[in-house]
Amino acid sequence: MVILPSKRDPRFITIRRGGTLTDEHHRLLALWAAQCAEHVLHLFERAKPGDSRPRHAIEVGRAWTRGEVTMKEAHKTAFVANAAGRDLTGAPKFAALAAGQAVAVAHVAAHELGAAAYAIRAARAAVPEAEGDAAAGSECLWQREQLHPEIRELVLDDQIRRNDICWGVFAV
Repeated sequence: MVILPSKRDPRFITIRRGGTLTDEHHRLLALWAAQCAEHVLHLFERAKPGDSRPRHAIEVGRAWTRGEVTMKEAHKTAFVANAAGRDLTGAPKFAALAAGQAVAVAHVAAHELGAAAYAIRAARAAVPEAEGDAAAGSECLWQREQLHPEIRELVLDDQIRRNDICWGVFAV
């Protein structure tokens, strides 16, 4: 399923590419996405303890925010993190995909919501079905508490706008 909108929102396109997103806000989105992915990373690592690809992806995403790696390098790392979850199902798979989405924010800022959505799906899948809604809601609220004030309104509005294409996970 595609979790990016068919028409790109200029608020998630950097100013130098014709949008309204500042570099600082782009970095804040990437840092928030990394937090979201890292929060559920243990679900992947429990299933594949010797596989460091998703953790490395989160680290590369953070390194990108510090200017230590290029956008192109971060973008390539997203595919590596996604591949880590390829043969898995449920929570471990979603946790790997959250890491892939988080590092992809360097390339396309709107991936920030993908990292959050996959992390919520991981939290839901990690518990018995009867507890899924509560776990998903708790994860979503935790993520919102991590939002930097400068991007809070932008992300919350994005959650409303893209909730339908993000499996409805932000309807808390």
